Amino acid sequence: MSGAGGTDAILRQLAEHAPRVDGPTEAEAIAFITDFVRAHPDALHRSQLLGHLTGSAWIVDPARTRALLTHHRKLDKWLQPGGHADGDPDLRAVAMREAVEETGVAGMRLVSECIYDVDKHWIPERGEVPGHWHLDIRFMIEADPAQPFVVTDESHDLAWVELADVARLNPEESMARLVRKTRAF
Repeated sequence: MSGAGGTDAILRQLAEHAPRVDGPTEAEAIAFITDFVRAHPDALHRSQLLGHLTGSAWIVDPARTRALLTHHRKLDKWLQPGGHADGDPDLRAVAMREAVEETGVAGMRLVSECIYDVDKHWIPERGEVPGHWHLDIRFMIEADPAQPFVVTDESHDLAWVELADVARLNPEESMARLVRKTRAF
């Protein structure tokens, strides 16, 4: 770990990803996250109540025609698996850990060491936790859809979804961008 609690590597990865952004929303997310991480040395910890870093897994089949989505219990929407860094500056490892924990799928593999997508999204207040930003660093992970999955208590459901149907389940730009990138991959 170097500088700012291990965030130096994350800042380098964000800078390396910047030329590959898909439009102004992702570019703005990179700028916001970069500024946030520089201003908040504790951005890897959920104790930073303004926002914190998360790692997500965009899980696709080998043919890149389907994605494994979770119907998130707390947010009540279809999303890619992911979760809090909880101090871990290796957001690739966070994304992989969350993919396994939230799906139970065996034999997943990281498609690339590079960041696949960057997003920031608002998480509404829940109980004693105030509304805050999730600063989401996403990685593409490949899995065999023939492998069984397990619906955990974090989800209402899991499903392999055809890319053409993702927008029907979640029309947000963030999800549309993941689909566009997958089709162009």
